[in-house]
Amino acid sequence: MADQEKRDLVSIEDLSGAEILELFHHADEFRANLRAWSDLCRGAIMATLFFEPSTRTRLSFESSMLRLGGGVISAADEKNTSRSKGESLADTVRVVGGGYADILVVRHPEDGAARVAAQYARVPVVNGGDGAHEHPNKTLCDLYTLWKEKGRLEGLEVVLCGDLRYSRTIHSFCYALARFGANIVTMPYPGFELPDYVLHRLRRDYGVQAAAASVADLPGIAGSSNAAAYLTSSKPHQLALFTNLTNIEVNRIDAIYMTRAQRERHTGESTANYPRLSRTTLDAAAARDARVMHPLPRVDEIDYDVDDDPRSVYFRQAELGVPMRMALMAFLLGKIQLRAARPAFASVTRGIEAGAGLRCRNERCITNNEGVRYLAPDFRLREAEVPPVLSCAYCEREIEARFVGHGQSRVFHRYNAPEARRIKPENRVYFESEAQAQAAGFQPNAG
Repeated sequence: MADQEKRDLVSIEDLSGAEILELFHHADEFRANLRAWSDLCRGAIMATLFFEPSTRTRLSFESSMLRLGGGVISAADEKNTSRSKGESLADTVRVVGGGYADILVVRHPEDGAARVAAQYARVPVVNGGDGAHEHPNKTLCDLYTLWKEKGRLEGLEVVLCGDLRYSRTIHSFCYALARFGANIVTMPYPGFELPDYVLHRLRRDYGVQAAAASVADLPGIAGSSNAAAYLTSSKPHQLALFTNLTNIEVNRIDAIYMTRAQRERHTGESTANYPRLSRTTLDAAAARDARVMHPLPRVDEIDYDVDDDPRSVYFRQAELGVPMRMALMAFLLGKIQLRAARPAFASVTRGIEAGAGLRCRNERCITNNEGVRYLAPDFRLREAEVPPVLSCAYCEREIEARFVGHGQSRVFHRYNAPEARRIKPENRVYFESEAQAQAAGFQPNAG
């Protein structure tokens, strides 16, 4: 990367909580008069590189840049881009971000693709959704909507319903809700629960505790799953007050976030009897003050006759996306400054090139797809984890390294052996198993 000072939005973690709240206030300023800012980014060009279909995200970004006075170039159909000829994402962003545009918005089907784009582009990159990984700019819009509707984020009771496994929007939203102290009630369609790696990150980074939940009767969505869970960042001793009971009783809901079945990422799983929110759902006492949210597009998981209910805010979510994205782009382009402190990343060390060692287990990760041609497996070592836990630098999927090899002697040891602890960090090569180490040409310690 030529410019080390540039800021990207690859993950919701790329912004601190204080920065997010400050951006909300800038979004309010933009929203007060959307047509008053046409000189702010005059001369700047945004490129939308969308290798997956999109309507709202792409058009919202393009509208936002035009309202800021900038220009837009777009690659909105993968079939009409050089990717159809075999060009890598790295080469595409080098070219488009090398003189064609001043900021890139990238949507890609492979997990971790946004990190690759940020790594190779000289200009700021915004993640418009990368596989089933994250969708942080959508999370900003969702948080902004919830903040506008409820006046706060801390302490809210937010129900997440439907496909929680493949929805990248849900994953980013969970991390952000936990950071702001909201409580999460998961009501997945059976088989589409939050992935383990998302739950692990919530526990590790935000101290989230999980317990079984009993949700008040919500016809159409309650009863669609017997795996409802309550996720809270309360201190463990506080949660212990609840876990003496069979379930945590949830009788008040601030928001219901519905998601469609992400069929483009499913491999034939049935979605018969998928949850469906109707007027009957909103008649429930627990939903009296709830806001109904949805990332859109809607398929059939929310009845159309719910649209005119004042608690349904999913179209307002889309509308608020314009001023929120205006604030984000103006910030990344250096046109507005934030006083809030940047996020700290103290829990992660430098990257570790795996070489002949580890390989990301996520088959959807870009390192196992187009990145095979030009990306070395790269991992971040989590501090104070035993055995060592490493996360893929691109998709963040984590693995345990139970064996550590010496890159020069080609001898490997168990992670907790005294010899392993004496290996200097620059000489360590990590493996999940003995078989993996031996396949890479390493030999077990003779002792």
